[in-house]
Amino acid sequence: MRMSVILSLVVLAGLSTGALAATQVIHQQGRAFSSESITVRKGEAVTFLNDDTVPHNIMSASKGNEFNLGSLPPGSSTDVTFKDDGDVQVICAIHPRMKMTVKVVD
Repeated sequence: MRMSVILSLVVLAGLSTGALAATQVIHQQGRAFSSESITVRKGEAVTFLNDDTVPHNIMSASKGNEFNLGSLPPGSSTDVTFKDDGDVQVICAIHPRMKMTVKVVD
């Protein structure tokens, strides 16, 4: 009986860890985002990872989800949590052709 309780707790802990590991990663490479559009739930984070050879300045002026990561050197990453639902336009302030949409749902 005790062994089955311990096993159940281990399985539940593993599922919780798996849920946390589900954060979406957006790569920046070749002066482009790895996706043009993604969907996340309100309160979830997206990791912006600069895999490029040049710095990027990822930002959004979309109401409720404004952010500006500043100049991120190659190899760096930053998480952004999206707080309000709606479409968020994400750009690189350095490279104007870099654009994507994050659809935030409730």
